[in-house]
Amino acid sequence: MRTVTEPSTTRTGADPAPAPDRRRPVVAALMLGMGLAAIDGTIVSTAVPQIVGDLGGLSVFSWLFSGYLLAVTVTLPVYGKLSDTFGRKPVLVAGVVLFLVGSLLCAAAWDMASLIAFRVVQGLGGGALQGTVQTIAADLYPLKERPKIQAKLSSVWAASAVAGPAAGGLLAGYADWRWIFLINLPVGLVALWLVCRYLVEPGRAGAGARKTEPRARVRIDWAGALCVFATGALLLTALVQGGVAWPWLSAPSLGLLGGTAVLGAVTVLVERRAAEPIIPGWVWRRRTIAAVNLALGALGLLMVAPTVFLPTYAQSVLGLGPIAAGFVLSVMTLSWPVSAALSNRVYTRIGFRLTAVLGMSGALLVLLAFPLLPFPGEPWQPALLMLLLGAALGLFQLPLVVGVQSTVPYEERGTTTASVLFCRQVGQSVGAAVFGAVANGVLAARLGGDGDLDALARSLDSPESLPPATTDTLRRAVDAAVDYVYLGAAGAAALALLALLTLAPRRFPVLGEGAGRED
Repeated sequence: MRTVTEPSTTRTGADPAPAPDRRRPVVAALMLGMGLAAIDGTIVSTAVPQIVGDLGGLSVFSWLFSGYLLAVTVTLPVYGKLSDTFGRKPVLVAGVVLFLVGSLLCAAAWDMASLIAFRVVQGLGGGALQGTVQTIAADLYPLKERPKIQAKLSSVWAASAVAGPAAGGLLAGYADWRWIFLINLPVGLVALWLVCRYLVEPGRAGAGARKTEPRARVRIDWAGALCVFATGALLLTALVQGGVAWPWLSAPSLGLLGGTAVLGAVTVLVERRAAEPIIPGWVWRRRTIAAVNLALGALGLLMVAPTVFLPTYAQSVLGLGPIAAGFVLSVMTLSWPVSAALSNRVYTRIGFRLTAVLGMSGALLVLLAFPLLPFPGEPWQPALLMLLLGAALGLFQLPLVVGVQSTVPYEERGTTTASVLFCRQVGQSVGAAVFGAVANGVLAARLGGDGDLDALARSLDSPESLPPATTDTLRRAVDAAVDYVYLGAAGAAALALLALLTLAPRRFPVLGEGAGRED
């Protein structure tokens, strides 16, 4: 057993990579799968008026997004463990099938309740797509080549997330909103065929004793999976609905948060006693994985500022239309994949941790610069900051994902990857709740009453109906609210740096072939 110091170009806990002619169709399938999971998180947003007009249910339509997000997030750890136990291919195939069944059911929905339920089914498949695609990408490529495939997946994710609202609006406006879900079927079927035809898992033969164990000895921690699912569902429901459907200090919020604490304690007890826990204790006992989990959780937290609040800022403060506002945000998706693809030239010289520290330090400076923008300013100013932010975060995220995947053998890579993605998703949910409360609190203080950023943004969509003095006051209030959100995002960036500098080892313990693991 040997551990090599980073950087290294050896494969980690797997057989030699498959031939390029077999990898290409698999990569195509992974990109299609990643695109499906990414676009379905946003494509419904612009079609809400048509969906509500057809099915009704205006009071609960937000669960079209929340239900999907919840299902994706809480199933990530479960799919990660299953992929380590049974292999990536069956989990990915099951995820694609479940996603396509959910899409077909969504297209056939007869009311809002059924559509929300079927979106949850979609999310159950989407969780398998997100985690397993990232894990297979790490299995297929050696460390030296891994940034290229991860950059491709990042590009697909970014492009799909940005294109989602536009595609949803076009399909709902010129065809029918049900095509938003039907369009998934041909794309998913192509991805499914490519996976079944070309994916041969190189790591299965190198998994050691696990491959030769009798099938009867394989145990699935169903109790742990149920506890993880229930705990995550309660937590995300509290975060998503708190301050929206009910006040934060109301009985529903306090009850959900209290139930989360109780179920969390039960989950810990169940997982400690399980032979093959869904979330093994080593995920948090190993410094490298724990540090990356916390750092990526902070990334999810800070990403709420540009993705959720910047479009509102661009429209309400700068006076841009929806398309132009989307462009201000989308420039971040141009620099992120480029920076990620080039990051290997940095971390092969200075290491994973220092590369990530440099990236997040740059992001911290960009986030702190946002409140210094003039009022109302020019559109190119926030666009330039987002371009720089994308470059900084590409230098931060990809080295951590590649680095942490390279510290574990094949049979632990799925669980490790899922834990990283799970923490990032939870960070996004926490960020949406926390920064939403911050923005509304600033508005309330500036306007002398209850503040609601969404309602205020809608009123500014028609400024001609308001007196000029009132419009200016409202715009300044939105500007101040978004400034405070970006300061909060800068605080999240500082937390990410703290996690890396205090917990992560100076050099990630990269494993060579047949290597052991860091305990």
